[in-house]
Amino acid sequence: MSRDRGEWTKEISSLQRGIELGMNLIDTAERYSSGRSEELVGVAVKDCRDDVFIATKVAPPNLHYDAVIGACKDSIKRLGVSFVDLYQIHWPDPGVPIKETMSAMEKLVHDGLVRYIGVSNFSVSETDEARAALAKSEIASNQVEYALTNRSVETDILPYCIREKITLMAYSPLAHGNVALSIPKDILQKYNTTPAQAMLNWVTRSERVVAIPKAGNIKHQEENASSVAVRFTAKDYERMA
Repeated sequence: MSRDRGEWTKEISSLQRGIELGMNLIDTAERYSSGRSEELVGVAVKDCRDDVFIATKVAPPNLHYDAVIGACKDSIKRLGVSFVDLYQIHWPDPGVPIKETMSAMEKLVHDGLVRYIGVSNFSVSETDEARAALAKSEIASNQVEYALTNRSVETDILPYCIREKITLMAYSPLAHGNVALSIPKDILQKYNTTPAQAMLNWVTRSERVVAIPKAGNIKHQEENASSVAVRFTAKDYERMA
């Protein structure tokens, strides 16, 4: 590894605690910390690979056919696994034909290196184009920014994902740490929840949405894990919005 494992003790322990609590989706990318994030994940899941769903992403500079294949193999090597569950295009690049990229993604599926294909930060039209470029596979997910205080995806992307049965992966569901202060206090008291937990509960109120909040320590993991222990009523979700 390019960094001493001892320096990652806190992060690895946090990830492993999250897995113990049933949070089995781990999202990373080749761009995060120049690949070191994938290495960290690899260490954390070494003894529990079968219990986790690993998602990673290919960066825009690697969207040509051969580059996609090479980037995926490099990610797999850094992760220390034999395949990734979900491989996503991190950002669309209009300079690379989507058909070329999707051809490589399907090759990875065919070769058993990838189970599912996803996109990230794609508009509805870009998602449609990506879907049309696939010969046999489907787009499983679109990872976009979505939070109680950032609801722009509700205009078209979320309804589209619900209608087309595509999972919406909400990144920055805690609004980059800017926890909403407008949540009615009686709702927090009623469900014995913190504002951050209420935000996670709200953003995942649809079965089509999963949240991928950051958690740098065990305390945050435990707080995130218990955020959906109890679901709110539809009326309370409406009052939060």
